[in-house]
Amino acid sequence: MSDIRRSILWVIFGFSLILIWDQWQIYNGNAATFFPSSSSQKAATSAPAGDAAVPSASALGAAATATPPSDAPAIPRETHSVRTDVLALSFDTEGGSLVGAQILPHAAETGKELRESQTPLTLLVQDANRTYVAQTGLIGGELPTHKTPMRLVSGDKALAEGQDSLTLRFESQPVNGVVLAKTYTLRRGAYDIGVQHEVINQGDAPVTPQVYLQLVRDGMKAESDTPFYSTFTGPAVFSEASKFQKIEFEEIDKNKASFQKTASDGYVAMVQHYFASAWLLDAGTERENFVRKVGGLYAAGMITPLGTVAPGETKALTSRLFVGPQEEKVLEVLAPGLELVKDYGWLTILAKPLYWLLEKIHSFVGNWGWAIVLLVVLIKAAFYWLNASAYRSMAKMKAINPRIMEMRERLKNNPQQMQQEMMKMYREEKVNPLGGCFPILIQIPVFIALYWVLLASVEMRNAPWVGWIVDLSSPDPYYILPLVMALTTIFQTALNPLPPDPLQAKLMWMMPVVFSVMFFFFPAGLVLYWITNNILTIAQQAYINHSMGVPLKFNLPKFK
Repeated sequence: MSDIRRSILWVIFGFSLILIWDQWQIYNGNAATFFPSSSSQKAATSAPAGDAAVPSASALGAAATATPPSDAPAIPRETHSVRTDVLALSFDTEGGSLVGAQILPHAAETGKELRESQTPLTLLVQDANRTYVAQTGLIGGELPTHKTPMRLVSGDKALAEGQDSLTLRFESQPVNGVVLAKTYTLRRGAYDIGVQHEVINQGDAPVTPQVYLQLVRDGMKAESDTPFYSTFTGPAVFSEASKFQKIEFEEIDKNKASFQKTASDGYVAMVQHYFASAWLLDAGTERENFVRKVGGLYAAGMITPLGTVAPGETKALTSRLFVGPQEEKVLEVLAPGLELVKDYGWLTILAKPLYWLLEKIHSFVGNWGWAIVLLVVLIKAAFYWLNASAYRSMAKMKAINPRIMEMRERLKNNPQQMQQEMMKMYREEKVNPLGGCFPILIQIPVFIALYWVLLASVEMRNAPWVGWIVDLSSPDPYYILPLVMALTTIFQTALNPLPPDPLQAKLMWMMPVVFSVMFFFFPAGLVLYWITNNILTIAQQAYINHSMGVPLKFNLPKFK
């Protein structure tokens, strides 16, 4: 293998070590050393619970909380629980807000065999340690807000057998003659909730309210993040004009958040690893998007005008609230661009077709682990001739490597002549020193995209493969797969020609060992993908070496 190729590999390896160190710093609550990016995790281990202030119509600042007349009977603050086949929800009579959501098909724990008795994953919550809620209300005067007491006037507590939907209706007491009614509609098998706001003007004067829809969350990262890989957590805004815009918590802290402020389509979401929530309005509905910080919490949402409501008149606004897993096929149907909450990084254009192919394979084999194996086989087959060109070049280099090493030793005191003799040998043997490098570099974006597909897909969460691998999104509990990956990487390295420089040869053997350490903390699905790729690479490289008459010989450095 040429010195040029070694240099390129060392650059890649060094850059990888820098990224790993930065992620380790971020994981421990410190600022990134080399790339102080906005993906840094918050240092705090808990966030104060509380309520976001009511957004104003223009400045999005705090506004006075509306209260019912003093002679109105007090409405006791209660929490009402509702359950469908996929969601367990908790509603607070203060504002009729959604303050709790459990995703029933997904267990809270990972890395263990699923049991019916396991606790479902909690997404929305409001307690002493965490805050993540969905709130709505009115602005444009002293009107009902998410702080106004509301009464549950109708609604079932659970879907009955054979029932396809249920509704809950909350109504506020009159505030300046205005009553706000919220009707939630939950459907069987659906993670999107219909939310209708009705403004009933029982007063003597017209009102011009605006409806705000907001998601309020603390700044804690998802528990599935590790020191070696971190996914996006925070608000996101989508519109056809500006497409998908992620907003880091740090940008909000510094009041430097940049996003589409006004639109007539799209959504506002809160995103974390595997799961998301989003407010959806019908296309054509004018809205003002906002993100802001209130105390230790972050709020993201939309404000939309309802128009003038005359005395005795009622006006309504229909919206939807999505609360659930980032299942790409489901998200694509719910709203344009909603599938983008699934974070593929900067290679989305490659990742989406790879996920499509992975999902199609899974529909045939019924196991995500075997689907990963077959997908890597297909990708390697697609790149077979490109890889063959690289491996033939490497085989030629391996064949002439003893002559190069002998020449370097003989002419070590005459570098200029050594370089001339080396180039002459390359021409005579028709060897391109970079021939084994470029074909491999071309494939790197594809395999990085596949890496992000496996990292971002919620389908891998608690998905078994074989035997002891009961969760492809968690590390191998017995470290068998990482050890196999390390062995295959070392075996693959042994098939390559050693660089003439003894120090480079020793360092080359350290690379797979250091690289393999990371995989002890990686999800089993990612390690399985690398093992499959390594085995196929070894098989193809050994076959090409044999077809070219290059003997199967393991090149081991001499350690002294």
